[in-house]
Amino acid sequence: MDAEPPSSPQVVEDGGEEDEEELSGGEEADLRSSSGRGSLLTRRGITLRVLLKDGLVEPGDGVLAIHYLGKNFVGDLLNDGKIRWVETGQIFNSPSAWATHCKRLVNPAKKSGCGWASVRYRGQKLVQYKTTWLHKYQPSADMSMVSEEDDDEDEEEGKAAVLADEKNKYNKPGIIDVMVSRRTDRERIPVRYCTLGTRDAARDPHTLVELSAFSAINRFQPFNVAVSSNVLLLMDFHCHLTTSEVVGYLGGRWDTNTQLLTVLRAFPCRTRLADRDSASAVEEEICQNLFMRGLSLVGWYHSHPRGPALPSLQDIDSQMDHQLRLQGSNNGFQPCLGIICGPYYHGNQGVASTITPFWVVPPPEQRPNDHGIPVAVEVTYVQDNFLTSDVLNEMMLLVDYYRTAPDLVQFSQYWCPDTTMMDKIKGSLSCHAPKDQAYSQILEHVYSQLSCTH
Repeated sequence: MDAEPPSSPQVVEDGGEEDEEELSGGEEADLRSSSGRGSLLTRRGITLRVLLKDGLVEPGDGVLAIHYLGKNFVGDLLNDGKIRWVETGQIFNSPSAWATHCKRLVNPAKKSGCGWASVRYRGQKLVQYKTTWLHKYQPSADMSMVSEEDDDEDEEEGKAAVLADEKNKYNKPGIIDVMVSRRTDRERIPVRYCTLGTRDAARDPHTLVELSAFSAINRFQPFNVAVSSNVLLLMDFHCHLTTSEVVGYLGGRWDTNTQLLTVLRAFPCRTRLADRDSASAVEEEICQNLFMRGLSLVGWYHSHPRGPALPSLQDIDSQMDHQLRLQGSNNGFQPCLGIICGPYYHGNQGVASTITPFWVVPPPEQRPNDHGIPVAVEVTYVQDNFLTSDVLNEMMLLVDYYRTAPDLVQFSQYWCPDTTMMDKIKGSLSCHAPKDQAYSQILEHVYSQLSCTH
């Protein structure tokens, strides 16, 4: 978990399972004193301090960098061979300690950082400077001692980074891409995550995947979530209006001290998923609305109109991308909540939509080419006191937007033998009712506008 930056430099010593041991100057000298350069340093004995003393690298601000799963970290190389993370001022004793710390911010399951293969000095991997040192001072050394494990992990991480880059080619740049392609209405049978295996280009990206529990993968949910009832009401209303898939954004706040993500406002995207031209304008408008209200972007939602509210393979990849993009400006941990709403799935219990909050855990380190693991997020729902004018206004804008749409739901038709579509939406929205009972009269005006759309 990320914590607030310390007021004074904090020395971080834990570098994971493969952290190199820091040697004192005397110990370094002892390792090679008997026959000058001919006495071999061990793999752990070649430290940044050794490279500094022998002139292969020089101290400097911002000369060290880590690029991991779409995130960049910059560090200063100090005179004593330690590393200062520019963002927080924290001091790390070794490349592995810094790499492990940074990578765990992006992937909490990360066990080691393999710093010599992950950290770059002026654009070149540190492991290459270690190799240069051995060639220069110990030409008879076995080069396999340099960084066997580092190279193995770096190759795996490289593959994962390539996959992420490939996905980004097809995603329109933005805070959260309006990326969900329109699904068909055919029945999709969910599969268990354990049956997926390695990524397969031939597999249907719309394949639905059952959610795992954090406990099932031996993890704890790394954050708490509270969602306003008005968020659910507006989101559920949006998803009910059309037989096509819709998408929207979630605004709120992230408290690093309590690790609480509070979702306070939904921002429906009044645009077609395939309409890339208008998507940028819609995103910009939502950015301004978030800023004006003092809120941060904390997640996104979309609908599966007639199917189960479970993520598809495409949704899992998109959620993983969004989580990386919302890490925070200080490269700290910030969760991104995904929500799927299934309004017209006949497998729902009663008229209420199924609403599924989820998150994606990165695949195991030894299987970097697998899909992320979709997990169910436990949420506390907070009942608002009343329906705000903001929400009511947004509902009316949605009615106007979809009024002439060919895929507008026909609310006079029947959802089931004894329930019309209008009864269905009223019943579902009543599950998110504010404490003030006057909301029902207010919503009648909205419902009357829906009736006038036909």
